[in-house]
Amino acid sequence: MRIKILIAITALAAAPVLGFCQDVNKLIKQDDVERIIKTLSADDMEGRATFSRGIEKAATFIEGEFKAAGLKPFTGNTGFRQSFNMVRTTPVSAKVTLNGTDVTAESFVMGASSSFNWTSTAGIEVVKITADKNFISEYQALAASDKKALVLVDTSFAKIFDRIAPRAKRGGTSFKSATAVDKALVFVLGVPDDVKTLAVNYEATIKEQPLFNVVGVIPGKSKPNEYVVFGGHYDHLGILKPMEGDSIANGADDDASGTTAVITLAKYYKKLNNNERTLIFVAFTAEETGGYGSQYFSKQLDPDKVVTLFNIEMIGKPAKFGENSAFITGFERSDFGTILQKNLEGTAFKFYPDPYPEQNLFYRSDNATLAALGVPAHTISTDQIPTDKLYHTVKDEYSSLDVNNIVATIRAIALSSRSIVSGKDTPTRIPKLEK
Repeated sequence: MRIKILIAITALAAAPVLGFCQDVNKLIKQDDVERIIKTLSADDMEGRATFSRGIEKAATFIEGEFKAAGLKPFTGNTGFRQSFNMVRTTPVSAKVTLNGTDVTAESFVMGASSSFNWTSTAGIEVVKITADKNFISEYQALAASDKKALVLVDTSFAKIFDRIAPRAKRGGTSFKSATAVDKALVFVLGVPDDVKTLAVNYEATIKEQPLFNVVGVIPGKSKPNEYVVFGGHYDHLGILKPMEGDSIANGADDDASGTTAVITLAKYYKKLNNNERTLIFVAFTAEETGGYGSQYFSKQLDPDKVVTLFNIEMIGKPAKFGENSAFITGFERSDFGTILQKNLEGTAFKFYPDPYPEQNLFYRSDNATLAALGVPAHTISTDQIPTDKLYHTVKDEYSSLDVNNIVATIRAIALSSRSIVSGKDTPTRIPKLEK
């Protein structure tokens, strides 16, 4: 592994990009990358769960890195925290009865903004996610809706159902709103031929609590009102059911690796001090609970002034294409990827289109909100997600990472972004999603 990476780094120093490669290899150092990601994924961060003591500690660390690098706070903020309030719903008790039979606790999950009690199907939409459907797409669409629905899930999706259940049963969050939305979703594993009777009782506590993105800025020289954003989420799942004596979901790859890239790129560009466009570096919060940090961030600036978003998500292991490669979600939606690859000519690194279209990754990360507003906002990743057995488990630890892969990917992003940062290239816009 080490020999191959050294060859790749040598290749990065090919004549067409010699000066840039010397900069990137000199200014982006492996020992600093290791220090940052070890800190973010350490046990004392307690998995960086939303609203936890661990995420507070992680935010403080990121603030310190931005301050030491010489970044400035985002417009309107007195410091690096971009704070906002969320409403947290914590389940107390839940029970589901279908056709007179109680559903086992392992076979249902709920999501709601408040306590509720259903005694019949009146006013409740019954939705079936059958085996021929894409569970992820159906789940995401329902979660984004304001429906009151009973969702019957085919047992062929048992594995993925078991994966989402623990997180769903911890409760949910929503933005504080003057207009309350009475929404509730009840997912039940198993699709009966007919739902004749229904009884659902859900009791939860409601509490308003603060959350915060961490945002740092390097003002642009000649184009200060054109923004290039580098982002990645710093939250994770926190404490899970113990596995082999370990209960901390450290989130080393997901997404301490991406957050490390954001911090490292901030330091890199601050040292270069030659950006014509304004650069915004943001560690998003609450991605794992619904992308709330990126949703809030997108409302704090004019999306038409955002040239692009480099969202960096899970770069801790080699991609399916091998070393010195990564993929870009939504590659075909703009020429973002084409621009990046052009800037890597003469190097060993290559960006590929997303090889997992069935996973719907383009709308599963923090790029989604800005992309929906027309911004060429894409996620860069190397994760082989269909076969990643460590994803959302307590085994996603620093020891599982390939730090060489992380460093190579960060350096590639630094090199490939330079013409956008300089104002030479502007990625084409993505069509806005109709509401």
